[in-house]
Amino acid sequence: MNQRAATAVQQAAMQAILATQKIAFGKDMCPTWAVRRDRLQRLRKLVKQHQFEIAEAISADFSYRPQEETRLLEVFPSLAGISHALSHGRGWMQPRRRRTGFWFLPARSRLLPQPLGVAGIMVPWNYPLFLAIGPLTAALAAGNRALIKMPELTPAFSALFERLIAQYFAPEEVAVINGDAQVAQAFSLLPFDHLLFTGSTKVGHDVMRAASTHLTPVTLELGGKSPALICPGDGSEAALRKAAEAILRGKCVNAGQTCIAPDYVLLPEAQRDTFIRIAAEVFNSLYPAERAGKDYAAVVSERHYQRLQHLVQDAVEQGAQAHQLGQGAMQYSPRQMPPVLLTGVQDQMTVMQEEIFGPVLPVETYRTLPEAIARINQRPRPLALYAFGRDTSEINTVLNNTISGGVTVNDTLLHIAQDDLPFGGVGPSGMGAYHAREGFDTFSKLKPVLYQSRLNLTWLAQAPYTARFEWLLKWMLR
Repeated sequence: MNQRAATAVQQAAMQAILATQKIAFGKDMCPTWAVRRDRLQRLRKLVKQHQFEIAEAISADFSYRPQEETRLLEVFPSLAGISHALSHGRGWMQPRRRRTGFWFLPARSRLLPQPLGVAGIMVPWNYPLFLAIGPLTAALAAGNRALIKMPELTPAFSALFERLIAQYFAPEEVAVINGDAQVAQAFSLLPFDHLLFTGSTKVGHDVMRAASTHLTPVTLELGGKSPALICPGDGSEAALRKAAEAILRGKCVNAGQTCIAPDYVLLPEAQRDTFIRIAAEVFNSLYPAERAGKDYAAVVSERHYQRLQHLVQDAVEQGAQAHQLGQGAMQYSPRQMPPVLLTGVQDQMTVMQEEIFGPVLPVETYRTLPEAIARINQRPRPLALYAFGRDTSEINTVLNNTISGGVTVNDTLLHIAQDDLPFGGVGPSGMGAYHAREGFDTFSKLKPVLYQSRLNLTWLAQAPYTARFEWLLKWMLR
């Protein structure tokens, strides 16, 4: 069977599953909490019971990723998110009171959360478990069915996840689709009731364009260049070391292949050389040579590895200086790439034009905090921003004068792990949000309902429009 025929078969299978799920939803348009809770509990059981098998598959796809990293960064937040939904989902389902206008009393106003139907979820390769489970948790808590397109760059895990979902869920509840980019394109054209995509800004344009065919509402979780801004503060080496430790932690997990990883650093001019020295010390402490890369992930593919090498080469050829961290050899994969810091970078360099998505970290300097803020605001709005400093006024200045999807102050990445905070981008870094109640709301229609009282005065404002009506209207418009 040729590629075109295989894609056609996949497309027909997707359409059939979607039709099956829509029919099933039509028979139970507002599942009880008992039904939703059962689905969430099965999802939790899937993740918990198969966590080691999942970690092995993801490591194989990356050529190497520490199992501990997968369990910390994917299994743990997945289980935490499911537990949060189990604890709060019943409350999220309840009608929400809204005020009724004075002239319409004693009527009552409510918002009724209602499942949308069938959710489409498009999963990226960098955290294929967590970025499948997170949206799926929200969709199931809201009472929806779901069809999930898994990434082609993680074939071992994607095949495993398809088997596990089929083991724990009926196809009319949740189903998984695997396939290449053509299958993904066909998936985005399906008439879902909501489509959530996580991936690059470039592909996000294509997904949104495809979804517009059916006016499918979309949530886009994209990326961008997330800055780590070290405020002037007291300028001490101890404070700089704390910031460097957090930035290196955020940059090195999953070898920088994280949508909210620090993409570049902004720090005062006088601190640049000290930061480079401290960063080398921090990396050697986190990933000592004697462990030979045991705790450090590989770049997911040769194409992505060569792209990162080109970013460094292009910057150096245009005058930047490269500072490679790490003294020992990486022995677990030829695609393990120790971090490279770049100083002397300029805006025209490719590394400053696109999201890096790997262990390359440009270090820029500034003279004043307003200059640093202006530089951030000149660039597309990022998915995350990291502000470091102990001066509350400086931190507030940064928070009040920048716009980003989310923020962690004096650390990196951790805002995404807060189960009661929504996660989402803004502008080029995405639209919409999930996690917490906001995730439930994303996959719900909050239907406004007015309950008219048996005793009411609407008869005063109806035809015929006599002098009595004119008197009432003047009173209403005063």
